[in-house]
Amino acid sequence: MPYDVRAVRDHFPALKAGFSHFDGPGGSQVPDVVADAVASTMVSPLANRGRVTAAERTADDIVTGARRAMADLLGADPAGIVFGRSMTQLTFDMARTVATTWRPGDEVVVTRLDHDANIRPWVQAAEAVGAVVRWAAFDPATGELTADDIAAVLSPRTRLVAVTAASNLIGTCPPVRAITDLVHEAGALAYVDGVHFTAHAAVHLEALGADFYACSPYKFLGPHCGVLAAAPALLADLHPQKLLPSSDAVPERFELGTLPYELLAGTTAAVDFLASLGPSTLAAASRRDRLVAAMGAVAGHEDRLRERIEAGLAGLPGVTVYSRAAHRTPTLLVGFADREPAAAYEFLAERGVNAPASSFYAIEASRWLGLGDGGALRIGLAPYLDDDDVDRLLDALRAFLG
Repeated sequence: MPYDVRAVRDHFPALKAGFSHFDGPGGSQVPDVVADAVASTMVSPLANRGRVTAAERTADDIVTGARRAMADLLGADPAGIVFGRSMTQLTFDMARTVATTWRPGDEVVVTRLDHDANIRPWVQAAEAVGAVVRWAAFDPATGELTADDIAAVLSPRTRLVAVTAASNLIGTCPPVRAITDLVHEAGALAYVDGVHFTAHAAVHLEALGADFYACSPYKFLGPHCGVLAAAPALLADLHPQKLLPSSDAVPERFELGTLPYELLAGTTAAVDFLASLGPSTLAAASRRDRLVAAMGAVAGHEDRLRERIEAGLAGLPGVTVYSRAAHRTPTLLVGFADREPAAAYEFLAERGVNAPASSFYAIEASRWLGLGDGGALRIGLAPYLDDDDVDRLLDALRAFLG
């Protein structure tokens, strides 16, 4: 059954404003069912979690339901799902906690490909305890980060490797499983940034070999919050700073303060919406199976649109596409020979096409590509974009370069 993008678009009230949103990597548009879940939770009886009053039960059911939903999306254990304000906040918190197990001279590996949220927390945590930071570089000509690149900076002193599952700047998807295998052979932990990857592919924590996997629901049609997945046994060995009376149970010990129940309800609704995008023949299947099928359908739709955009860009003068890796998300970073990316951003915006220009917090990757802090124009695909959006984008770029 073909992917029915028109039926998908009917669920997105924001699209009625008439804009073409190629800015999904910075935050996707939200379907009506997610907004409804957030709104209905806000007006429901709520209290701190418990099982005595109806309000307590509502809160508790929302949290446990959201853990199950994210576990299904990530192929993880619900008892290892931690919620926070953002992936950045969760990573800073986890870096400070994990760093208490490091000693001076221990080593931490970060990569030039990563978003700064999976670099700076580890750099700062290492500096605080006297650990050494080692950098893995990617090939700017191909955009590839290989297992060999990681192997080159591993040592017996390596304690953790932070690596992205997909670059939010150029889309590169490194061979995460090959990398995590090397990391584990070295006796280290692997912290995987899945923020950009989760929006475009089916995820399975164990298959990736990730000890920690962090993502953000607002990148895959949900509300603004962060999620960390890990094995409960691993979390049980870590002891973050927390309030004295707060629970020491896993995963609650990592959730500092009362959770935003309305956002967790919206997260569950987003996962359920994603699960609905697969073949109708799987309607009776488990949510996990429906999600895997749905993400395959989404990937097929987005890759077809990406190929159309790439073909259109190939015919435009003075255009450089930096997204070149063999395995990548439907994300294109584009530069222009004699025009500033910011000028293209503004020109497209005036024509109802949202495709921003920046380094998008992947500051190390942008510099490594020779683009500096200004970055380039990023074109990101999302499940609700269609051929008309692609035509509009390409027409606007032709006019810009005309």
